[in-house]
Amino acid sequence: MKARLSVIGVAAVLAGGGAVWLAAHQPFGRPTEPGPVLTLLVGVSLVGSGLGAWRARPENRLGQIMVFTGFAWFSAQLIEAQAPWLYTIGLVVQSVFIVGFVYLLLSFPSGRLTGLVDRGLVVVGAALTVGLQLLAMLYGDRNGLRCPSCSDNLLRVFANNTLANGLLSLQRFLGGVLVIILIALLVWRWLRASKAERRAVAPVLTAGCATLAALTWDLAEDLSGNPFGALPATVFQYMFATVPIAVLIVFLQRRLARGMVAGLVVELGRPRVSADLCEALARALGDPSLELAFWFPDENCYVDGDGGPVTLPDDAAKRGSTFVERDGRPVAVLLHDPVLEHNSELVRSVCAAASLALENQRLQAELRAQLIELQASRARLVEATDTERRRIERDLHDGTQQRLVSIAMSLGLLEAKLPEQASGVQPLVRETRQALASALEELRELTHGINPPLLTERGLAAALDELCRRAALPAHLTVTIDRRLPDQVESAAYFMASEALTNASKHAHAHGVSMAASYEDQCLTVEVVDDGVGGATTANGSGLRGLADRVEALGGRFRVSSPVGRGTTLRAEIPCE
Repeated sequence: MKARLSVIGVAAVLAGGGAVWLAAHQPFGRPTEPGPVLTLLVGVSLVGSGLGAWRARPENRLGQIMVFTGFAWFSAQLIEAQAPWLYTIGLVVQSVFIVGFVYLLLSFPSGRLTGLVDRGLVVVGAALTVGLQLLAMLYGDRNGLRCPSCSDNLLRVFANNTLANGLLSLQRFLGGVLVIILIALLVWRWLRASKAERRAVAPVLTAGCATLAALTWDLAEDLSGNPFGALPATVFQYMFATVPIAVLIVFLQRRLARGMVAGLVVELGRPRVSADLCEALARALGDPSLELAFWFPDENCYVDGDGGPVTLPDDAAKRGSTFVERDGRPVAVLLHDPVLEHNSELVRSVCAAASLALENQRLQAELRAQLIELQASRARLVEATDTERRRIERDLHDGTQQRLVSIAMSLGLLEAKLPEQASGVQPLVRETRQALASALEELRELTHGINPPLLTERGLAAALDELCRRAALPAHLTVTIDRRLPDQVESAAYFMASEALTNASKHAHAHGVSMAASYEDQCLTVEVVDDGVGGATTANGSGLRGLADRVEALGGRFRVSSPVGRGTTLRAEIPCE
């Protein structure tokens, strides 16, 4: 690669020297355009920048395109040669550098044409600059080709200057239309581009559009008979000279950005940087849309900073991905604008500088993901418990309870049919029926405690009202709930209220209880206050600890305030999203 680039560099020096010599040795009265200085400046800038880009990133065609455009620019100066054969070659390739220039604008910074429109514009441009030029040269001499003082055209076969002049006019007209379409396309892409992409292409796109505008003026001037003389052509050539300078500015911006990585290292060395890590990397890369995802080995996936799962983009054209590893293990992935893939050196430098900070934040993200999974596991356990409770209640009600009722009815029929002389048996049957009735009542109380039918059928408000009516001490209820809530939420709130009433009666020796339940902003709040002895706590595996676990498993908060001698307040806040 190095030898090939050296050969190309030597060839560029020779081509540039020849072009400058031709530009500097024209006969008096035949001023050359663009002149030796501008010829050398533009050609050397294009070839030099192209060789540098080619060497830095051989897989990117941008460097090759710039080298081609530079050689085409030098070759266009052959039109100044006195030898007819050199002049004829120069006339054929006179505008080929414009094709390279258009290719450069459409493919910057990737070096690839991205669609049929881009390829079509380049092909049509090549057909206009070479195809129509060759066709006109078949018919016209120096006068027909609009250069009376030039050398002879060796490709002329037919003598028809009128047709040759018409073909050149058609070339200028269609070329102007093509340039206007190209300007509109570039402006449209600029408006749709991301901030990072605009930053990457701004200098080249600005210089390119200005050059295209000058080219349009030059073509229109040629079609209208050159009322401004050589001014439009001169303006176009000077504007074209800004294009390689703009490319050099982009390369310089990239180098300066890589040099700022040292500042990133200092910034990441400060304490409490984890919260600003993504922002710091976004500034270093110049991409405000940057996102970070961290490797979570337990689930073999990537998660965000809060521990939530992240789906990596499938379409590389819309979102780029750069994976970060440390000691051969995956650490994180940077989701960034695709334009950064054309500045991979900067991305690699930033990733290397931030690898330790990324590893630290990955550990934090892994911890958050584990907490999320733990919370989800607790919620699943609560749901499974509620489901099993409903199944047990249903089985007891539909099975055991119904069989006991049937037995009680059978005993009643047996008692009615016993003869009067069996007076010794009747008391035993009656006693058995009473015991069976007591068992049924206890069974109903048990099933009611497992899963109250009223809670399932009419909701939390009705169930709390029934609970307060059946309480062993006076209970005042205030309810502001106007809808049904999720089953797990209603169940947790009901059993929290039931446990609070039981504790107030059995342990707190309270004289009364005040209960309030409200729903607001997708959150259920239940508060139970008694006037008992206080001293309640969630420690040591008490029933309150179980209530707290149940509420927190649903993402809620459970609070206990129970100063000794001043009663107890239980408060639960449960989200209902």
